[in-house]
Amino acid sequence: MKPSYYHNSRLSVPHDVNDADWHRIYPRPALRRSDDTCRLLTDWTLSCINETTETRTPLGAIRLPFPPESPLSGICKTLEDHEAWLYETTVTLSASDIRGRVLLHLPPTDQMCIVTLLSHTFEEQCNFPLPTTLDITGYVIAGDNSLTVLVRDSLDTDIPYGKQSKKRGGMWYTPTSGMRGMPWVECVPKEYIRDLRITPTLDTVTIQVLGCETETKTLVYETGTGSESVVFEDDSVTIHIDQPHHWSPDDPFVYRFTVHCREDTISSYFALRTISSEQIHGQAVLCLNGKPHYFHGLLDQGYFPDGIDLPASPDGYRHDIEAVKALGFDTLRKHIRLDDPYFYYFCDLCGICVFQDFVNNGEYSFLRDTALPTVGIRRGIRRRASDIQKQNFIRAADGMVQLLYNHPSVVYYTIFNEGWGQFDPDTLYRRYHDMDNTRIWDATSGWFYGRESDVQSEHVYFRRLNLKSDGKRPLVLSEFGGYACKIDGHVFNTEKSYGYKTLSTPKALTESLEKLYRYEVLPMINRGLCVTIYTQITDVEDEINGLYTYDRQVCKVDGDVMQKIADDLRTTFENRWKVV
Repeated sequence: MKPSYYHNSRLSVPHDVNDADWHRIYPRPALRRSDDTCRLLTDWTLSCINETTETRTPLGAIRLPFPPESPLSGICKTLEDHEAWLYETTVTLSASDIRGRVLLHLPPTDQMCIVTLLSHTFEEQCNFPLPTTLDITGYVIAGDNSLTVLVRDSLDTDIPYGKQSKKRGGMWYTPTSGMRGMPWVECVPKEYIRDLRITPTLDTVTIQVLGCETETKTLVYETGTGSESVVFEDDSVTIHIDQPHHWSPDDPFVYRFTVHCREDTISSYFALRTISSEQIHGQAVLCLNGKPHYFHGLLDQGYFPDGIDLPASPDGYRHDIEAVKALGFDTLRKHIRLDDPYFYYFCDLCGICVFQDFVNNGEYSFLRDTALPTVGIRRGIRRRASDIQKQNFIRAADGMVQLLYNHPSVVYYTIFNEGWGQFDPDTLYRRYHDMDNTRIWDATSGWFYGRESDVQSEHVYFRRLNLKSDGKRPLVLSEFGGYACKIDGHVFNTEKSYGYKTLSTPKALTESLEKLYRYEVLPMINRGLCVTIYTQITDVEDEINGLYTYDRQVCKVDGDVMQKIADDLRTTFENRWKVV
């Protein structure tokens, strides 16, 4: 199978990643130390453990960062309920490596894992969908260190699982298990910078340094015409930027910087960008950098046919973003999954606004959560979540907000999608709005609304678009469309397909989309509409409602027509919100 790439790029490539293999890149692009501090753990063997019979079947080498179910992993095996994966490798460290602290970074592990290093076993970790860092300083030696990761995954719905299903098909996808990403070891000084927290305005940025709190720190940042430095001893510093260069999808400018503290140096970047809801002419509208902005977007499931959870190379994310921008879109709604750090990195540098969903858990009911709400029955439906489901959801959501806080591309969060696993939406809205008030919070996307949310968020698939804002909150069409068009030779399932309206040719699809945007979307802009998220960027398994095929080899729509639609949408929006 060909790698999941596009081949007709229109954007410039970020300078440090260009068709690089996962095995040859720094794994944390937005928070970097020098390459000699990083040890990628690329060489693993995999065994399947039958926990009923207590037998072990060696499967040979597995190619990370890909899950065992994927073709690119070299395994292509599905984990059964009574089975577990056993990953094994050797970590070789020198005496100088262990003079400071040694950190083991594990990618998201679906769903439970036990880590054993030499003779020490760490307690069971439930880290999906988040990465985990273990301080292994006291357990490693100079020389070879045996490391095993035992992974169990019964697709427990108490744990966030997204759109994975044991019975894949339709809008539910192939489940994956094991490690989803590249494990690595980081060698740092005894006193080191654990993390950064970056909070911008339009002309300032506050950078908080977590770790080395009592030490003198030096921050050096690039201005575009040179560099400036500031020395500070507190845990944070606020920098005022003369002649600020704002970040936007059309001009995704970032300021690179480094922080030095004793023996530690770490590099990152910031952008000057704000997102807000403002009242203009008696109507609420979303504003980017203080100005009304039309977010013209696509739903992004984040799936690939060869790597499933990941593209063949991190550069695959850039190619997806280029394909989106080539059609005139500037926004991706990352749908109920947390993606790899390189996805957000490329969105920052290439200029895509990200609407990030939290990852659902709890049982899904087609009748309760989809069928009845779609026909308008959205009240009086009872949904319950157990205490453990609530705890797991909040733990994952808290971690996601902290993990993505520094990315300028992330402008909007969805807490619950269509009631999936929904509980206490007003309470959670207040929790996360207080945790991060620099983003927009959509508490309930689609239906089952609570009282509190930053937006009026609607889903429409099987009826004509006819929405009107209540005036108090920005009107967001967070899902619509889903038109299906099958391209022979570029489908995942030749026997079954899924979509919401079927078109026989790319020409017919383009014509239908033009009618949809011109005769249904455009009139709603004058009623307050400021976001549209069309379903979706690519086909995904049975779903053939993408603008591109699942293998990313065929664009199903006319790019010139789509660009003209985008231009007309923005012109109409700008005229609607023109401030005299």
